[in-house]
Amino acid sequence: MTKRFLHYFVATCFSPAGLGVIALTVTLATTAGAQSVERGQTKAAACAACHGPQGNSTNPQWPKIAGQGAKYIVKQLELFKDKHRVNALMNEQVASLSKTDIHDLAAYFSKQKITPGAADKNYVELGQSIYRGGIQKKNVPACLSCHGPAGEGNPAASFPRLGGQHAAYTTVRLRAYRAGSAYPGSEIMNHVAKPLSDEEIRAVSSYMQGLH
Repeated sequence: MTKRFLHYFVATCFSPAGLGVIALTVTLATTAGAQSVERGQTKAAACAACHGPQGNSTNPQWPKIAGQGAKYIVKQLELFKDKHRVNALMNEQVASLSKTDIHDLAAYFSKQKITPGAADKNYVELGQSIYRGGIQKKNVPACLSCHGPAGEGNPAASFPRLGGQHAAYTTVRLRAYRAGSAYPGSEIMNHVAKPLSDEEIRAVSSYMQGLH
């Protein structure tokens, strides 16, 4: 650092405007580091009854949330808390969560490893075709375009991880989207799922369960 630059840096930082910049920087750094995996682990004990240890549920009707993107988890918990997404059990469970609680839980579950699943061999061909190529005649896009080649999702865009997810749970969700189940952010999936048949939904759900 040159003397000239050092003089400018000191003059700027300790001017009234510069102090404001420092305060803003500290605030942003504090906010960015506010979530805690350790606190999330403690708070996650209540989630284990349904979602299993480390977010790997054993009941196929309840989703695995291990390895899910933190941004996506935060978004869904906020939707449940505000009752924009309706599920009696989840609405009740998240009602008392603070913003810090939500971010801590998201931080913890996003760092866990999802347990692998397996696809039903009877559905692999059809499921793979839909996941990787979509259904052109129905204008259904390839699932991998948003959810990734291995179902890893797109954390930056809040597109969820689907690889390894219970086929039974995914089937229920896709049928709900097809029926028009709506909440903020569901519009894309409502459109994608609308033309799908029951057989196509079962096939792609099974295929995604086997992705890892």
